[in-house]
Amino acid sequence: MRFIRHIFSGPWRVWRAFPKRTLRTIEAAIGDSERLHLGEVRFAVESALEIGDLLRGVTPKQRAVEVFSQCRVWDTEHNSGVLIYLLLADRDVEIVADRGIHVKVGEVVWEGICRDMERQFRAGEFERGVIDGLTAVTAQLQLHFPASVKSKPNEISNAPIIL
Repeated sequence: MRFIRHIFSGPWRVWRAFPKRTLRTIEAAIGDSERLHLGEVRFAVESALEIGDLLRGVTPKQRAVEVFSQCRVWDTEHNSGVLIYLLLADRDVEIVADRGIHVKVGEVVWEGICRDMERQFRAGEFERGVIDGLTAVTAQLQLHFPASVKSKPNEISNAPIIL
């Protein structure tokens, strides 16, 4: 069944769930979030895995780690980069956090945020799901990496990644 979902999930699914207006809203929300802490946040959405990845049994978590690496989310001054990854064909959200923030927050908190987002996505609330998830991630980053008095550079683009 998973194979069929991925085969019939094209890029159109991303654009239907995340029109340009929604992507701009998410980008602005990430910018607002990053003014409150020393972390860097990326949001990536992918309609489906490629056939080779499906045949190899790549999980959404494995793909998220790959995207985290490819997008260099780990390459931040405070080791506080966070990737929110959505695989639409599986309706699966994964959060991959750099070691500096992950050690302070832990897997249980990240998983809770992911499951909350997935519930909203199942209800068709894609923009609201991302914004609420981002708000929860922001709270963790504010707690563990509060903004300093001096301004920090934006180390990673705030624009959502469409894969």
